[in-house]
Amino acid sequence: MHALIELASASELVRRVGLFVEWLGQGRKLTQTGRVTLGDARELVKLLGTGDEIDPKIGDRVYRTKSSEELYGLTLVVAWAKAARLVRVVKGRMVPVKRSAGLHDRPLELVARFWEVFGELGTVICREGWFESPLRYEFRAGLAVLTGALRTGASTVPTGSVPFADVNAAVWDELSRYFVLSDMTESQLSNVRRSNDRDVRQTLEALELLGLVRVADAAAMLTPLGRRVMRGSLDAKPGEPMLRVRIRLLEVVPLVWRRLLVPAGIRLDQLHRVFQAAMGWTDSHLHWFIVGDRRFGVPDPDWPELEVHDERTVTLRDLAALGGGRFRYTYDFGDHWEHELVVEQELTADEDQLSPACLDGVGACPPEDCGGSPGYEHLRQVLADPAADEHHELLTWLGLASPTQFDPAHFDPAEANRALAAL
Repeated sequence: MHALIELASASELVRRVGLFVEWLGQGRKLTQTGRVTLGDARELVKLLGTGDEIDPKIGDRVYRTKSSEELYGLTLVVAWAKAARLVRVVKGRMVPVKRSAGLHDRPLELVARFWEVFGELGTVICREGWFESPLRYEFRAGLAVLTGALRTGASTVPTGSVPFADVNAAVWDELSRYFVLSDMTESQLSNVRRSNDRDVRQTLEALELLGLVRVADAAAMLTPLGRRVMRGSLDAKPGEPMLRVRIRLLEVVPLVWRRLLVPAGIRLDQLHRVFQAAMGWTDSHLHWFIVGDRRFGVPDPDWPELEVHDERTVTLRDLAALGGGRFRYTYDFGDHWEHELVVEQELTADEDQLSPACLDGVGACPPEDCGGSPGYEHLRQVLADPAADEHHELLTWLGLASPTQFDPAHFDPAEANRALAAL
């Protein structure tokens, strides 16, 4: 813990915000638009070392800075301090928040606060321009994907380092689905993609300023401080028991299974979300866990004759003990996707292990609502036969241009881990 406190104290953002709040004193007057005045900005750029250039000279021409809003580094520090409730605006003046003053003596807690509000900074980090990125408009969703990519690297890549290209691709693949881009020219689409890549880089560099990420050689990785602060609610704490579990989808060809590492104390309602993300389901239907003749799920008052124990009161450890390390998980009572669960090993969480994590797996998740295992078999046969009567109809239903776009044997652990990290 002492080492993490030292790392938090060394955060460049912590240093800059501390100097900024100290500089504010009893408060400083802002412009009519609520910005730091240019006179104060000149002083702050030097004091904080933001790297901003005022009145930049390009060639023989000097471009006068008209507003402190043009100074990205300073604007980011001020916006972050406001979002973290360290400063506020009162009657045209920016003043320190007195009740937050003690945070400066608790750097680890302060870094956690900065990370907590990071999702509010999308329009500051992703700046306006001719071609604005999807990340600017869907910053929280993009941040979840970006964080997932970094956590995946921390769990599965020996160096823990993730190339920018991989992070860029993951964020683009997710966010491009939120927008209609089909009417853009190839040149316009290329410009939007470059803008998105630029904003991903800006986001990573902002996290580096906080001390959670290290950027080097066109790649990024979580720092020890980042591993601690970015731990999610489902992560096991160091020293807590973990279970390695294998989940297999029954009566499906080709084989579909995942090997997962999850906290032993995870509740079943949370474990359900883990299974959905790792397998590739969309959580659009009901489910339950089964051990012998006992069911655990969400009790339904409309089915009083069916005894279902509340899954929120039972943990994975409890269920494994009841079933001798084996149990079932049923998803979608119409298609009836039956899964077999086997606890393979009990482990202890260490400082570097992020969880839940997908360690291995085989096979693509079947499409939802395709009719269970018989329907899935029929779907695969029709897709493989261009002459089949339903071939075009099923392609349209799946939203595919070609049957080769769906590969029943495809599985990428990185995709599963990004989905898990987004939980």
